[in-house]
Amino acid sequence: MSASAAEHEGRITPALVAEHGFTDGEYRKILEILGREPNLTELGIYSVMWSEHCSYKSSKTWLRKLPTEAPWVIQGPGENAGVVDIGDGLACVFKMESHNHPSFIEPYQGAATGVGGILRDVFTMGARPVANLNALRFGSPDHPKTRHLVAGVVAGIGGYGNCVGIPTVAGEVNFHPAYNGNILVNAMTVGVAAKDRIFYSAAAGVGNPVVYVGAKTGRDGIHGATMASAEFAEDSEEKRPTVQVGDPFTEKLLLEACLELMATDAIVAIQDMGAAGLTSSSVEMSSKGGVGIALDLDKVPVRETGMTPYEIMLSESQERMLMVLRPGREDTARRVFEKWELDFAVIGEITDTGRLVLRAGGAVVADLEVEPLVANAPEYDRPWTPSPPRAEVQAADVPAPGDPADALLTLLASPDLCSRRWVWEQYDHMVMADTVVRPGADAAVVRIHGSRRGLAVTTDCTPRYCVADPVQGGRQAVAEAWRNLTALGARPLAVTDNMNFGNPERPPVMGQFAGCIEGMAEACRTLDFPVVSGNVSFYNETNGQGILPTPAIGGVGLIDDIETIPATGFQAPDEAILLIGDGHGWLGASLFLRELRGREDGAPPPVDLDAERRAGDLVRGLVRDGLVSACHDLSDGGLYVALAEMVIAGQTGARIEAQPEIPLHAWLFGEDQGRYLLATARPEAVLEAARAVKVNARQIGRTWDGERGERPLTAPGARPISQKELRDTHERWLPQYMERP
Repeated sequence: MSASAAEHEGRITPALVAEHGFTDGEYRKILEILGREPNLTELGIYSVMWSEHCSYKSSKTWLRKLPTEAPWVIQGPGENAGVVDIGDGLACVFKMESHNHPSFIEPYQGAATGVGGILRDVFTMGARPVANLNALRFGSPDHPKTRHLVAGVVAGIGGYGNCVGIPTVAGEVNFHPAYNGNILVNAMTVGVAAKDRIFYSAAAGVGNPVVYVGAKTGRDGIHGATMASAEFAEDSEEKRPTVQVGDPFTEKLLLEACLELMATDAIVAIQDMGAAGLTSSSVEMSSKGGVGIALDLDKVPVRETGMTPYEIMLSESQERMLMVLRPGREDTARRVFEKWELDFAVIGEITDTGRLVLRAGGAVVADLEVEPLVANAPEYDRPWTPSPPRAEVQAADVPAPGDPADALLTLLASPDLCSRRWVWEQYDHMVMADTVVRPGADAAVVRIHGSRRGLAVTTDCTPRYCVADPVQGGRQAVAEAWRNLTALGARPLAVTDNMNFGNPERPPVMGQFAGCIEGMAEACRTLDFPVVSGNVSFYNETNGQGILPTPAIGGVGLIDDIETIPATGFQAPDEAILLIGDGHGWLGASLFLRELRGREDGAPPPVDLDAERRAGDLVRGLVRDGLVSACHDLSDGGLYVALAEMVIAGQTGARIEAQPEIPLHAWLFGEDQGRYLLATARPEAVLEAARAVKVNARQIGRTWDGERGERPLTAPGARPISQKELRDTHERWLPQYMERP
């Protein structure tokens, strides 16, 4: 039954209730709250507000375990984005969100509107966006849809971000068969605002006008929040109408108009119309303010004829905002938005009733108490089972490669380790002229405009660790983000997360979620790295086949002087190369094991958070004191891959002379955590500083240009590999893959 037909006939059938995603118990609860049967519009409003996507009904219990406070946190979870103090009267505003299901159905528009939505979350708070990031997961390269999805998603991210004029500066791209039926597209935006000019969404002031601004409302995106709260089946292609259509040029106008109006005193509250559109924005604003809201839907700007109240309230058309203005400031706001050629309409007012009242055609079409839509949403403590522990993989049981150099080249050319240049060259990462460290480093850095200070930003997660041991995987995701910021000398400030998991109604999936939350919480507490915003995306499954647990972490750090940032690559010959941190040759769940031996077994490397903290604090101090010319953290592929990446990114080669006490292939490719590689002209000063804080550090070699100037990488037991061969191997796979017919 179509929405308009059901509305006309006024019948709410069990099939219609099920179509809106309610369980029998949930619908009975609605009947108890209302004391009557809802009409179709009211049913639709409840369906989106009580959806997994909007209500977090399966995750709220666990999310409360995450640390969210610190002296520098201005706003934690619960608003459009998180806010942290960065000094000099400024604040950093940031958040990450998913657009997974839409991007699988329609990759270009799904990814594009994901970027648009997260941009609005940030500038709704009064911040000018300064950087975009993304975290992308695709299926096996051999899957028939993967190349199409990669091309569409990357084009959508670039197309939207480039047109709006916000640099896309960092991210990650991974491939695994677990994502064949459900890719992940996580988008993050970072902005800067005046600390005393942060805007919030709590409506206030009985009688204050409620104003709609931005683009017109259409039928695109209806049921988008509901679709994001269910797993895919064979009919996923039929869900294209639930994918929103974005217009980045309108978004740019909306950004500038909002910031211009924010410079006045006209705005009481403001909320992006994101998931569930006008419904979620009006309900959340009134709920947070403890007030009612009355809307006249006949005054909503629409771009299609005959739109019903149901369609207007549930549309997820893009580039729209809802505002509460101070009395008498309507004309001021109207002039601003008309100057920017955007729709502006007073569509309602704030009331003291505590109710959402909608009128259309001169009649009341919905009348609901606001608080139950939010406070009475279901909250489930779902059954969960812990992931079974995996046995450790012993290095002696893993055959060594004939020549480690050949194994290294295989890893550098693998889908998960090859260069992402093909991706980030489609993004304008230099627009606004404040990008200091470009894509390809441990983290990106954007200058805080007009200063010598910078924001370091990164996204990180290792899903193969999370499926092997969710607790360790959760710890590692946070620690890796913290380490990437630290490698550039940044002081890590806070985290935004994007929790991507399968069906929470399955106890093993809920166990993965619970374990990752536990590990993340431990890491955030130990590292003073609180969670200030985030998103949960469940039901990432197709026909019962779930993705790998993927708690993507977005990290932001502060650099006091961008001139102190060390390079990622080796800069000069005859400098000492030092390895910071402990290494035992951990091969379980490693890329070496998967790519060279065809195995995905084994426990992941343990994360010693206290050791992680000591090593990171040491490295930041060394950078601050000017003792480090190049720095890179060790992660996927271990020591040998990190060395190769530093040679590829640098101006000279490296000769490794240390002889390990463990099997050579475990030393070269083990993925032990909490480690960094440094290049320095003053190794004794670095070693002395490490001894003082009880951090393991050793010199393992020196930088050099080679006998014929080939800038080679030479390691024990391996043939020398020239910088050119390393770079060509690293750069080759992705362009060749995307150019295949």
